[in-house]
Amino acid sequence: MSWSAFRNQHSQREPVWHVQIVMLLAIILQFLLPERLLFGSRYVLVGIEVLLMVALSFTTPKERIFQSLTRRLNVLLLIGFSGLANCYGLFIVTKTLLQAGAIADGRSLILSAVNIYLTNIIIFGLFYWEMDGGGPGSRLAAPKHAQDFLFPQSQNEDYRHPAWQPTFLDYLYVSSTNAMAFSPTDTLPLSRRAKMLMLFQAGISLVSVALVAARAINILH
Repeated sequence: MSWSAFRNQHSQREPVWHVQIVMLLAIILQFLLPERLLFGSRYVLVGIEVLLMVALSFTTPKERIFQSLTRRLNVLLLIGFSGLANCYGLFIVTKTLLQAGAIADGRSLILSAVNIYLTNIIIFGLFYWEMDGGGPGSRLAAPKHAQDFLFPQSQNEDYRHPAWQPTFLDYLYVSSTNAMAFSPTDTLPLSRRAKMLMLFQAGISLVSVALVAARAINILH
């Protein structure tokens, strides 16, 4: 894989391989979580996510502009399974830390918090990518008022290009900066649903970093 894949290119059709690679990382992170932080069987959860991730290639049309209910359902199921599993893990970790007199392994809690934090970034990046302007395929033909995010390439005359469209990596960056800064940076949320999702993501990140990591460090001492 060359670095050209990360350049600001204007491709005719957005590929899904970069989505699958990053999602595979999220699945590996969830697989590495302790058993007590997972609901149900570890292998069933990961198996379903892998099948949905692979199916993404077959359910995504090859056209530049498309609408596919099957593909959209595929992505929403992938987001749903991964997101619920991640929130459940965070809930169990937080509950354990808030229990009076709870004895926990501080190192394990720190690793679990980092794991959940990183997975959260990937899941919301996938969510933003699928939501903005109706998702890939629909986004190209969507009117301006249907956009959920305003990227700097759409504002700055020096960088504006008529063929430029955000890809998954752009939404992954938005998700990363929101998780780190707890607020938007260069890309602005336009719709109320985008603002509420970013608020929800920032809240999960805050719990992961401020509460879980702080208590785990205290346990180490």
